[in-house]
Amino acid sequence: MQTDVQKLQTVLNQAVENARQSSERGQVAQYIPELAKADPQKAGIAITLDSGETIGAGDWQQPTTIQSISKVFTLALCLGTMGDNLWARVGREPSGSAFDSILQLEHESGIPRNPFVNAGAIVVTDAILATYQPKEALGEIVRFVQGLAGDDQIFIDGKVAQSEEDTGHRNRALAHYLASCGNLHNPVEHTLGVYYNQCALTMDCAQLSRAGRFLAFAGTLGPNRQQMVSMRRARRIAAIMLTCGHYDGSGDFAYRVGLPAKSGVSGMILASVPGIASIAAWSPGLNQSGNSYIGTQMLEYVTNEMDWTVFS
Repeated sequence: MQTDVQKLQTVLNQAVENARQSSERGQVAQYIPELAKADPQKAGIAITLDSGETIGAGDWQQPTTIQSISKVFTLALCLGTMGDNLWARVGREPSGSAFDSILQLEHESGIPRNPFVNAGAIVVTDAILATYQPKEALGEIVRFVQGLAGDDQIFIDGKVAQSEEDTGHRNRALAHYLASCGNLHNPVEHTLGVYYNQCALTMDCAQLSRAGRFLAFAGTLGPNRQQMVSMRRARRIAAIMLTCGHYDGSGDFAYRVGLPAKSGVSGMILASVPGIASIAAWSPGLNQSGNSYIGTQMLEYVTNEMDWTVFS
């Protein structure tokens, strides 16, 4: 489907202008010291189209860590090796609770509600370690994302990873509880080390929109439709993004934006417009559910103006 690039650029520019005029910005993530340094006035958005062309507006070329959006890529890798066997260890239902809830994990006997809450992503990372040693797993994750984006400049921010490890007490609690239930098969320190580092993958909006393009095009990339993941896997990942990608704010996001998407506490959001485009939006201030306040506003404006939704 052809998209009017000139119209789209105008819409992106206006989305950023609206963001700059907003008096409410949300709150940056205070519990990770490196993320607490972010400027909540920043806002950027980028879109990669079927042709591979990427356009953007605002602070769309400023790198930041993608945080929980990395869970999309590790889930794709894990399903590639484990297939449906993964679902014996993690569910596929919306949580209705905070992304780091211990109470929910205890109530459900150590089976995380979905792969995008922290406990679920820790299980996915642990499952990847059945095939790779920790350093090899990190290398495989980075190479996979670089390949999707077509960009070998994507890297892990060591300072942010260390900051997350230094303050990751709740994630350690989740991991130890998972281990106590027999749902963690590797040493806690090994699994969490990979988890903290994958969350510190660093990209700008342009790179992230390119890396997520396979979700919009049935697992393929480029004019030759190179199959990066199977069509079925891409479809299933997008389905979980729609229902679970914004934690206990997923329903509100689906209502307002109407697209499969995944958020991160750095203020990044990756969204997919099936058959049309991949979108990355960023603004560091978060709402009460831990999702970008301004990023959601920008995506709502763009999807309304372009009439992009999976519900039409």
